[in-house]
Amino acid sequence: MTKLSVNINKLATLRNSRGGNNPDLVQSAIAIQRYGAEGITVHPRPDERHIRYADVYDLKKVVSTEFNIEGNPTEDKFVKLVLDIQPTQVTLVPDALGQLTSNHGWNTIVHQEYLQNIIAVFKSKNIRVSIFVDPVVEMIEAAKTTGTDRIELYTESYAKAFSMHEKENGILPYVKAAAKAMELNLDINAGHDLDLQNLRYFATRIPSLKEVSIGHALICDSIQYGLENTVQMYKRQLK
Repeated sequence: MTKLSVNINKLATLRNSRGGNNPDLVQSAIAIQRYGAEGITVHPRPDERHIRYADVYDLKKVVSTEFNIEGNPTEDKFVKLVLDIQPTQVTLVPDALGQLTSNHGWNTIVHQEYLQNIIAVFKSKNIRVSIFVDPVVEMIEAAKTTGTDRIELYTESYAKAFSMHEKENGILPYVKAAAKAMELNLDINAGHDLDLQNLRYFATRIPSLKEVSIGHALICDSIQYGLENTVQMYKRQLK
């Protein structure tokens, strides 16, 4: 079954908006795992506008499931953090400085040599590596030669198509990308704008899917449904 990793960035955004430590990220991560999530994801950015680097060190002590750290490895501080923490997985994302949210995958052809070098650094510490990619077969093929263990399919275009009642057209590039990844023995993660409405169809059409990372929609839904119930609702979409 596909694993659910909950991205807790939005909880950090809420905490930072008021100061103090409410909500408490450590206690939230403990609870989310107790509610059934198979992983915790964080995406620290250089300006620390949500997850702070200190948070990641604190969370390392309590994450008993899979710990996934996302970010741009061009930042030396990020690389040091990952090597210090040695999470289950590092997901490499080509975010620009100050970017609001991730909006594209790596050009694995143009950045081939760079990705090969930085992935080797993380794998030397036995950290599983995933790289953020668009659902383009050529990018999947070039991802294979970077040495990555997994790809994370960037799912915004699918989510937009689904919301416009064009789910079949929206899913087709992902089906093709996933087939190529499986042919190349690359495991598949996915994330961005997946929610209670579109998750089941995506997971059904991509049966090789190992993990989804979901934050914004899940935290928003928890306002209405409660955090424990919401985690369970998302898990049911993946069964």
